[in-house]
Amino acid sequence: MDRVTAGIIAVVALIIVIAGSIWYYFGLLALVRLILFTGFFGLAALSAIFSAVLIYARSKYLIPALISLVFSAYAAYQCYAWQHPYHVAVIAIGYILVFLAGLWWISEPDLSLYERLRGAHSLEKAGRFRAAARKYEKKADYTRAAECYLKAGLAESAAWCYEKAEKYEKAGEIYERLAVEKGDSYYWKEAYEMYRKAGENLKAAKCLERYAEDEPWFWEDVARIYEENGDEENARRAWMRALEYYRKEAEEDGVFWEDVAKIYEKMGDVERARDAMTKFAEYCENEAKNDPAWWKHVAEAYEHLGEKEKAENAMKRYSEYRSKTEG
Repeated sequence: MDRVTAGIIAVVALIIVIAGSIWYYFGLLALVRLILFTGFFGLAALSAIFSAVLIYARSKYLIPALISLVFSAYAAYQCYAWQHPYHVAVIAIGYILVFLAGLWWISEPDLSLYERLRGAHSLEKAGRFRAAARKYEKKADYTRAAECYLKAGLAESAAWCYEKAEKYEKAGEIYERLAVEKGDSYYWKEAYEMYRKAGENLKAAKCLERYAEDEPWFWEDVARIYEENGDEENARRAWMRALEYYRKEAEEDGVFWEDVAKIYEKMGDVERARDAMTKFAEYCENEAKNDPAWWKHVAEAYEHLGEKEKAENAMKRYSEYRSKTEG
């Protein structure tokens, strides 16, 4: 048992002992009065603080805070004086009702009182599609919610509901339309993910291809999807775009020469693949001067190139490094 849990148990045990002692020596009524006094006094203190803040902020919510302050302070006094206990009961019931009303209000935000009191189907017939969608969504009828969101012009909410209803293709269609209408590449990726879930891999590839125009490191994923679906022509075109991206990155950061080499190999260009892997090996050797952990990558690169002696020497240096760090 950790110290925090032990501390909580100790505090709870202490409260139970104190409450039991008050009940035993002074009776149940005294215990109830003390609990109510503590609660109302705390409410009065919080109401006073909020009132001061709201006065400073010149907020319209000052009046409810002052009303709460008056009633909670009066109830705390009555718990002490016990002249009109039924006043305490009425105020306590009032606070409970206000709390429940608050929970009800929070459960359906952004709806008017009229919309809160009507059902989803009734609101849909009345043309209040956004409110109807919220009601359907709360009932987990996500398909009807999505349809109402579309009628209300809230396409993103509709797509989310179609996804919850596992109608991924419909969600993908909405995101695809949003990508065109808003010119935001984010929606192409969302459409791609929905089509992948729907098993519409070619549609997914087309959407990811549009996304890769802005985020080029996804060209490799595009190529793989086309390959999975036997579209060799589009796969090769995507690999060429991925190669273009990785070559550019490799000129700035040599670690990407490995990716360049692998793509050249996939495309059957053995000579360029070997040249790129050689550059990767040289990059790793340079890094190994400052961080010996890189000798492992040096060994793997030369192993790939078929240069066994260099690979063995690099692995030996890596093993020496591991022995020192583990020892």
